[in-house]
Amino acid sequence: MKLEVIAQQAEEAKQAEQFGADRLELVSAINEGGLTPSYGTIKQVLQTINIPVQVMIRPHSYHFHYRSADLAIIYEDIKNVISLGGNRIVFGALTEDNKIDRATLETVIKLHSDLDITFHRAFDEVTDLTEAYHTLRNYKQVKRILTAGGASDCLTGKVKLKQLVSLEKETNGPVIMPGSGLSSTNMREIHQAVGASHYHFGKSVRMKQSYAESFDPISFIRIREKVGE
Repeated sequence: MKLEVIAQQAEEAKQAEQFGADRLELVSAINEGGLTPSYGTIKQVLQTINIPVQVMIRPHSYHFHYRSADLAIIYEDIKNVISLGGNRIVFGALTEDNKIDRATLETVIKLHSDLDITFHRAFDEVTDLTEAYHTLRNYKQVKRILTAGGASDCLTGKVKLKQLVSLEKETNGPVIMPGSGLSSTNMREIHQAVGASHYHFGKSVRMKQSYAESFDPISFIRIREKVGE
C-alpha cells in the first residue's frame, strides 16, 4: 500500500518522510481545500525531500472551470515547478457542464513531456464518474485520481470507489487513490471494501486531528497495521 499525505512546508514534509509517508501532496491554504504553494516553499521541499512530491496547481477555491486569466496563472505555476526540477503536479479542470476539460488538460501536458499528474477531487464533481475515468485513461501522464467516489468522504463513497478500483484493474488505467475522511479507525473497513493500492491522508495523521499540529507517528503505524501492509 502507498500512503500519501498532505504537507504544507519543508519542515513537516521532512517529518512525514521520516514517519513513513510514501509520497507527499504539497499545498498551501489547506482550509480552502489546498491551493498552489509558493515558489519558495516548492523549492525548499523539492531540495529537501527524497520521496515523490506532487505539487498542487490550483489558483483559487471557487470552482474548477477556469477562465483565461486563471489558466495563465496555472501554466506559469507549472513552468515554475518544472524550472525547479519537478515534474509531479496535482491538477484538475472541468468544463462548465462538469465534464473533464480535455482542452486544458492537453495544454498542461504539452508543457512538459514527462509530467506525472494526479487528477484531484474535481473528479468527484463530474456528471458521470465512469465516463470521466475513461476520458482520463487516454492520457498516460495522468497517473492517479484522487477521489471519494463522488461522495463527501470515502466511507460514504466506498461502493463507487470499489467499482472504480475494479475499472482501474480491468483497463490498467490511472490508479484510484481514495481520499477524504480516511483515518486509522475506519481504514480497515474501507480497505476491505475498496481494495485500493494507494490512499491519501490529511489531518487524521496529525496530532489533535489538526493541520496546525505536527504529524503523529502512531497514526502512520496504525494505518499500515489495519491494512496489513
